[in-house]
This record gives sequence, structure tokens and C-alpha cells, in this order.
Amino acid sequence: MSWLEIVVLAIVQGMTEFLPVSSSGHLILAPALLGWSDQGLAFDVAVHVGTLAAVVLYFRDDLTRMTVAFFGQFSTAQSDAARVDARLAGYLIAATIPAGIVGIVFRDAIEMYLRSPVIIAATTAGFGVLLYLADRFGAQRRTVEQMTWRDAVLVGIAQAAALVPGTSRSGVTMTMGMMLGLSAKAAARFSFLLSIPVIVLAGGLEALKLVKDEAAVDWSALLLGSVLSAVVAYLTIKFFLKFIANIGMLPFMLYRFGLAVVILLALS
Repeated sequence: MSWLEIVVLAIVQGMTEFLPVSSSGHLILAPALLGWSDQGLAFDVAVHVGTLAAVVLYFRDDLTRMTVAFFGQFSTAQSDAARVDARLAGYLIAATIPAGIVGIVFRDAIEMYLRSPVIIAATTAGFGVLLYLADRFGAQRRTVEQMTWRDAVLVGIAQAAALVPGTSRSGVTMTMGMMLGLSAKAAARFSFLLSIPVIVLAGGLEALKLVKDEAAVDWSALLLGSVLSAVVAYLTIKFFLKFIANIGMLPFMLYRFGLAVVILLALS
């Protein structure tokens, strides 16, 4: 890979992992549209490690509280705040299970049959419409702390759909969250926290494949890609959560429609 490819793809991953526009779709499409060779499994794993580091760093205080509260509930009496944190940790676990099951059972079939540009164009546009409708007509009154087990399971089921490229994991989980009455900021926060176990699981599966791969590894490219994607992802999380209440989801729907058109035109 050239340095230009490394920088561009790392920035693409860092931005799109948490914006509702599909990181997997962009990592497939970017090299195809720019005439580059596929970046390879090792680089994909590296930039996902970068985005994982970013979200863990950003939510480090929340994660610490939830971890302490989750394990503390089995041994001592807890304050109301600690019970909320423990329950939120449980919600994240429950919401991770559907995607984990679907990923294990159908991952190979998805990789083989659902990575075509036409499918990516369709899911990019279609789920963009759902995102806008949820933002426009969802009640958006509740916070993450007001979630229920039902909410967590439904968001988890929605997340499983994001295994199809172009859907957007963050986009579909935010969509479901807003449909269930969460505010846009609350839906985004839960979506970002939920990305942590999902990236760990998906990255772990990819890393296992990488261990079996005997191809030479360009460690300098992986390090640069990982660090750059981490920096971009951290800034993306910070500014998205800060401005989402003001900007809404319309710009992302329009972007997704534009991207779908570019994909279809590239095929013609």
C-alpha cells in the first residue's frame, strides 16, 4: 500500500465507523472507486483496532463505572446510580448477542453473496430513509438511563442487520433507538458504547483469520493506519455527540443517497 492509500483509508474508517453511513461499505467502495487494490485483512484489523481504542478512550469513565457496578451488584448493596450503570452494562451485553449469533452463523454467506456494489447501493439508500424517518417522527424523549431490556434487545436485533455492507451499524442502531423514543444523542451514545463489544468480537474473528494467513505484513502501514483511524474516530465521536441535536439526520440521509447514486453510476 502507498502512504496515500494508508492515510485515506484510515481517515475513511475513523470517520465512518461512528457516523451513520457504513464503514464496511466505505472500506469496500473506496479502493474500488479509486482504482486501488484491496487493502487486505491485516489493514482492516489495524484500523478497527484504532477505532476501538478511540471509543474506549472517549467513554473510559462510563466504562469504568459500568464495570464496577456490574460486578458489584453480585456482592454488595448499591446506590441508585450504580444500579443504573449495572443495568446499562447488562443492556450492552444483551444487545450484543443477536449480532454475535448472526455473525457466527451467517458471516461466510454474507461475505460471499452480499458484498456486491448493487446491494451496498440499495442498503445505503434504503437505511438512510429509515434513519431520517426515525429522526423526524420518533418521540425522542428518553435518555439511555431510561432504557428497558426490551429496548436493548430490539437495538441488538437491528444491529445484526448491519452485517450486510452498506447498512451501517451505527446508523441502524441509532435508527432503532430513535424509533423506540430515545433522543438522537441518547441513541448515538448507546450505539457508540455498543460498538465496543461488537468491534472486539468482529476484530477477534478477523485476527484469527490473520494468524492463519502467511502473507507478509507491513507493520509500519498497520501502525500508521491504526493511530490515524484512532485520532479521527475520537474527534468524530466528540463532534457528532456535540452537534447531533442541532444537525439532525437529514444530512446523512442526503449523503447516503448521493453515495448510492455514485455507486450505481460507477457500475454503468
